[in-house]
Amino acid sequence: MDNARDTARTGAGVTTGALARQLGVAPTTLRTWDRRYGLGPAQRSTGHHRRWSAQDIAVVEEMCRLTATGLPPAEAAELARKRLDAGPVTAPGAASVVPRARRAPSAVSVERQCRGLSRAATRLDAPVVQDLLDEAVARHGLVGAWQEVMVPVLHAIGRKWEEAGDRYVEVEHLLSWHVSRTLQRGVPDPPAPPPVLPPVVLACVPAEQHALALEALSASLGERGLPQRMFGAAVPVEAVSAAVRRTGPRVVVLWAQARSTASVPLARALADARWGVRGARGRPAVMLGGPGWAGRTVRGALRPTTLPEALTQIDRLYPEVSRDPARS
Repeated sequence: MDNARDTARTGAGVTTGALARQLGVAPTTLRTWDRRYGLGPAQRSTGHHRRWSAQDIAVVEEMCRLTATGLPPAEAAELARKRLDAGPVTAPGAASVVPRARRAPSAVSVERQCRGLSRAATRLDAPVVQDLLDEAVARHGLVGAWQEVMVPVLHAIGRKWEEAGDRYVEVEHLLSWHVSRTLQRGVPDPPAPPPVLPPVVLACVPAEQHALALEALSASLGERGLPQRMFGAAVPVEAVSAAVRRTGPRVVVLWAQARSTASVPLARALADARWGVRGARGRPAVMLGGPGWAGRTVRGALRPTTLPEALTQIDRLYPEVSRDPARS
């Protein structure tokens, strides 16, 4: 943050975009904190543009530190104001008004983030849930946020639902919707892949309604610039087969959350699928994702157990992309 602080001390102030880049958050996050919690810049330039002073920056730095520990943004905002209201930061190189607490170990920080997200979801506090999910992606990246924050909290809420009957159904639905929204909007548009590359086809098996993990994979493929066709939940057998014949994919990912939905005959049929003219026929690799495939056998099928593992296996099937320096 030294660059932003130095600029602010000159008196000109720092723009929202420049500050967001220094903090590693989205500009919309800073605007939301300004509107919702009053953590905005006191100074406005001609045309009402925001200009952040050194003291303004100190407050949002503290806000970032507190939310990273898992505190809900409303509580973090209140503490940030209380801890940093002793006066403006003016002297070049001056230390923070309040001594910074030692950064918690990353495992503890992630645990607190999960706890904060779980509490917000249980309160049905949708704005805070969305803020925390956006911050998780900004801090950990898409794959890290999915692995370390989203999945553990979804599992914890699911366990509460199972233990308490229908009491937490609304909590699970609200959290799932915001996770899906975050996955679909959180990745910038990737560079267009070479049109000659065959896509990855992603589909849930028939009767499988749980598609969040498939959405996480789809979003991660988008980050890599890999071509894909996402068909979502509960895709009928005929539709999956038709999609494979029409697109000629290099990989078909079939997701099954429950053993009751996993269809070994479908997976075997897709593994044996062929397309193209005689002498140049293609066939897809089949990837089986989800706990529903446990104990099931399909010869030659890929069986990743985590999102990073699935991405590694798919990357190996696209050497054209991994060797392209523009996509590294």
